[in-house]
Amino acid sequence: MKILFLGTGAADWPAERPADAKEHRRLSSALIDDILLIDPNQCVFDALKEYCKDPAKIKYIINTHPHSDHYCEETVKELEKSGAVFIPFYAGDQKTVGKYTVRAYAANHSTADLPVHFIVSDGAKTLFYGLDGAWLLYGEVQAIKKYRPDLAVLDATVGFIDGDYRIFEHNDLYMVLEMKKSLEKYIGAFCISHMARTLHQDHKALSEKMNGYGVITAYDGMEYEL
Repeated sequence: MKILFLGTGAADWPAERPADAKEHRRLSSALIDDILLIDPNQCVFDALKEYCKDPAKIKYIINTHPHSDHYCEETVKELEKSGAVFIPFYAGDQKTVGKYTVRAYAANHSTADLPVHFIVSDGAKTLFYGLDGAWLLYGEVQAIKKYRPDLAVLDATVGFIDGDYRIFEHNDLYMVLEMKKSLEKYIGAFCISHMARTLHQDHKALSEKMNGYGVITAYDGMEYEL
């Protein structure tokens, strides 16, 4: 299983890269094995073009929640024209999606209706994808212990900032590291994504710091093979 990070930014990144930007993150989305798209936002086609991926190969679309930085109806409709199928998920659902088993778990992201995180398995490898949410809820933790993901992608909207009000629906990096201590025996590798533009250092500095804790910092265009 390969995961390509089409975008790794939170909602405060502009959809289009400013001409004077030193670095830029697209809104968060990911593509598994070129065929399963997670979060069809408005940046998807631009990312697919840059990374030389054929939109017509996408067969399945799933969505964590309907916030505009994770879901765009026009993106879904355009992908459906070439045969992709949008598959809705609610917490507790387990569905066969092509060769994948996809399980959805309730997420702590209070401003969205029915937000979910996913565990995706192809029978050999397993991915936990948990962007937009604070901590991991009990059901997710029990599922992680049971299915033992090869990679966990965790929300990291907030940086190393003390007392930020967003921790009640997003992770800061202290929270990520605390969860890693408790769950590293069940998870093969840890990765962070969904970084806010205004709450983090530049990617190089952030990546170097998180590498010291054994955590991968995703960037747009990063491909990871489980």
